[in-house]
Amino acid sequence: MSGVYFVSLGCPKNLVDTEVLAGILLNHGRNITFDAKDADVYLINTCAFLPSAREEAFEEIRKALNWKKRARKQSRRIAVAGCLPQYGKDNPFREKFPEVDFWLGVNDIPRIIEILDNGNGNTTDNPSYLYEHNTPRLQLTVPHMAYLKIADGCNNCCSYCAIPHIRGKLRTRTQASVVAEAQNLIANGVKELVIVAQDVTVFGHDRPESGESLSSLLRELDKLDGEFKLRLLYTHPAHYTDELIETLKNSKHVMHYLDMPLQHISERILKAMNRHVTQARVKEVIRQLREAMPDLVLRTTFITGFPGETVAEFEELKDFIKEMRFERCGVFPYSAEPGTKAAEMADQIDFEISYSRADELMDIQTNIMEEYQNSLIGREIEVIADDVEGTRAIGRGVADAPEIDNIVVFGGRKMKAGKFYKVRIEAVSDYDLIGHVTETEKKK
Repeated sequence: MSGVYFVSLGCPKNLVDTEVLAGILLNHGRNITFDAKDADVYLINTCAFLPSAREEAFEEIRKALNWKKRARKQSRRIAVAGCLPQYGKDNPFREKFPEVDFWLGVNDIPRIIEILDNGNGNTTDNPSYLYEHNTPRLQLTVPHMAYLKIADGCNNCCSYCAIPHIRGKLRTRTQASVVAEAQNLIANGVKELVIVAQDVTVFGHDRPESGESLSSLLRELDKLDGEFKLRLLYTHPAHYTDELIETLKNSKHVMHYLDMPLQHISERILKAMNRHVTQARVKEVIRQLREAMPDLVLRTTFITGFPGETVAEFEELKDFIKEMRFERCGVFPYSAEPGTKAAEMADQIDFEISYSRADELMDIQTNIMEEYQNSLIGREIEVIADDVEGTRAIGRGVADAPEIDNIVVFGGRKMKAGKFYKVRIEAVSDYDLIGHVTETEKKK
């Protein structure tokens, strides 16, 4: 039986959209296949955030075109969804790939059946769709881990970022909807819920009359029964409050791991980036978080070569990284995105300089991360087993977000995937931790 073959590119937020598309198809009796040879529809859910992401999407479309040409008897069709169809005005990629049968905008997600049966999608300058707890969704991650998407779109409007143009204005789900979905996922065996959005800290900001916020949402999630943990990705330093920090500190389920992209520390560049936060406030938020949660793991990202970045400002960023000693960090050379304010700024910096500065920062950060990993040797940490073969398991600790950070390889006795174990760390290998179980699955 023919069916739909999925390729999901980009971030976890995109993966949730892929799961929703798959769920809607299954709910309408359509078949999902994990082998392209058995499919009659090749659906690619794309990312378009950076040139590298767009090139990855192009490469996957080319694979789909070859798949389409190899068809003998059956009629094969290609659908491209996600950010690429929303990128730019009038979808400039239609002419580049005229063989693509369907281009699906964000608002086309709930119309997937109608589109595949009757016609093309309709990209729009005003994406507004957001799934709910009762929307069909096929979980495509390991059974014990799931992403919980609480919002889409963004109102931060950082000067270098095209996301508001691609995904639209901020729209957050209701607290009741998020809690209901979380409850269902936990009942189905999920042990780690990863909360995602373009910026999770603005939950409820588009609905001020509701009185809902990330703090109130976390408190409600904390009340749910079950053995589970909450991990937060994509927080913004401008939106941390004393209430939120206190909520994080007192939560029974929130992991002491926060992803907080900072992008830079120079006062002038933060303003030019439209980051809505000062250098002093960034440092104060970090101080407050470290004080509230001494064992906190902070992940961040930085951009080098932003228009006009001087040598002195780059040195300021280097000193900041050395001082703060982030446990996890990524660095990206600036890339001018068409249609953004930063792309029109004067003093654009040569990409080779941006790239070399990124390399220099990563050399510093690599040493910091190595020291952090080595500091765990001899210590016991809690690890969730993601994959088990007999007495050997691969898992992740608090410091390791799925598909982003490192892994923990451990053994010592027969184990089960999706269970928490206490593991004593014995060594570090290429940033991954090696250890052995000191007790059976953790009881709570």
